[in-house]
Amino acid sequence: MVTHALFESASGYAVFDVKLHENIGSRIKSVQDSIDDLSKFGKMVTLISFSPFKSAAEALENMNDISEGIVNEHLKSLLELNLSKPKKGSNTILAVSEATLAGSISDALSIQCDASDTAQEILRGIRFHASKLLKGLDASDIKKAQLGLGHSYSRAKLKFNVNRIDNMIIQAIALLDQLDKDVNLFAMRIREWYGYHFPELIKLVPDNYLYARVAQFIGDKETLTEEKLPELTTLVGDDSTLAQNILDAARGSMGSSISEIDMLNISAFATRVISIADYRKSLVSYLSEKMNLVAPSLTALLGERIGARLISHAGSLTNLSKYPASTVQILGAEKALFRALKTKGNTPKYGLLYHSSFIGRADPKHKGRISRFLANKCSIASRIDCYTDNPTSKFGEALRAQVEERLTFFETGAPPTKNVDAIRKVLDSLTMDMDEDEEEMDDTEPTLPLIEVTPKKDKKKKKRSRDDMDVDDEVDEEPAEKKAKMSKEEKKALKKSAKAARKAEAAVAAPTLTEDSSKKEKKEKKKDKEKKKNKA
Repeated sequence: MVTHALFESASGYAVFDVKLHENIGSRIKSVQDSIDDLSKFGKMVTLISFSPFKSAAEALENMNDISEGIVNEHLKSLLELNLSKPKKGSNTILAVSEATLAGSISDALSIQCDASDTAQEILRGIRFHASKLLKGLDASDIKKAQLGLGHSYSRAKLKFNVNRIDNMIIQAIALLDQLDKDVNLFAMRIREWYGYHFPELIKLVPDNYLYARVAQFIGDKETLTEEKLPELTTLVGDDSTLAQNILDAARGSMGSSISEIDMLNISAFATRVISIADYRKSLVSYLSEKMNLVAPSLTALLGERIGARLISHAGSLTNLSKYPASTVQILGAEKALFRALKTKGNTPKYGLLYHSSFIGRADPKHKGRISRFLANKCSIASRIDCYTDNPTSKFGEALRAQVEERLTFFETGAPPTKNVDAIRKVLDSLTMDMDEDEEEMDDTEPTLPLIEVTPKKDKKKKKRSRDDMDVDDEVDEEPAEKKAKMSKEEKKALKKSAKAARKAEAAVAAPTLTEDSSKKEKKEKKKDKEKKKNKA
């Protein structure tokens, strides 16, 4: 049964004394409805103490501590003053809204806390009638305090968001994908538009970006002369033959003539396409810089764009690090997965990882295996990037080398290195770099704790003989030599020799057994004869 209640509000902390309330009676609907009635609820709850916050900063600090389940000094002093230390016979039970805060209070102050439905009903009534129960506060004051604290709390959460760098990567990769579609669409539009005037240029310049630049430079084909040939040559990448072919094609073109106003619109649109393509290049460099800063291992393993798509699809790098390798493998193919589960068909082997060069290089029969192996390495790389203080790309390079070795294993059969060995090499190289620079070694900490490989215990342990027990401990015994592995033919030969030895021992022991049996038969015959004589 709850005896006290702790009410946390935007204005301060309040401790109430709860009486005339039972756990069994609280389940009745009439008792639950009485909580909404102040005349009835006021008899159940009485205010013991109210401690207001001195400033908005103090209120924000206390609310952050409550959300994290930490007992603040302000709250601790209030509970110590109003709730006496529980004795063996006392039954002080405090109703608390948060279960984590209830556990922290019970650990810090040894006060029994309750966060069940019964406690929540009492706190709901206190919150509903807070303006009447808390003396000196109006309903408008409570609303203003709640509004101000809500704004400051949400602002602090956004300001100190862990995934704020991941959000930049998510927006950058989304914009890059949109720009790819737009640039391709606009390039096809300018090809079709300018092709009415100069159709031969489409086959001569297949690249979209270069076509837009050439179309902007040429403008009206009749103005293209040999004087513009050097500039056209530098524009097409110092290819003099291509520039001469464009000039010859412009002289004998079958395209229709075009007016000046149409040419102005075409050149303006070509300028816009070129500017969008240039911005796309700068966005790619920005994305690669961000990915190398946030997730260098994942970038070294998969590349900037695939790694950014994985982070964007997962929501953040933290969410991606929490995914198992099986989820990373099919990330991006959720529709195909659920369709296969519904129709009981074959599940997809890969999602976003299909765009990786490793899966493209693998044989069709090995694509599923290499995607599973690559997803395993991606989960390792994302966890290293997420939970290390100083992320580095060396782990990603080591994991990429493992995937390369796995591809060669499918072709030649050479086994790849194990994860422990690969990570150990990277850790050794990092410690060597830290040893070279002694000043930085004092300030920084190692990126990952050293992984100690525990030796495998043999299942079959030989018992020590009595002779070994008598040997003094001071004498160092020589280490036993490892037994060389035997082939199947050698094992069969050993078995045959052991069988032959057993047969020989049986043959040697056979005559001795026959002699003993004959002697026993003679003795038994003599005993029978003596018995017959005695009877006669």
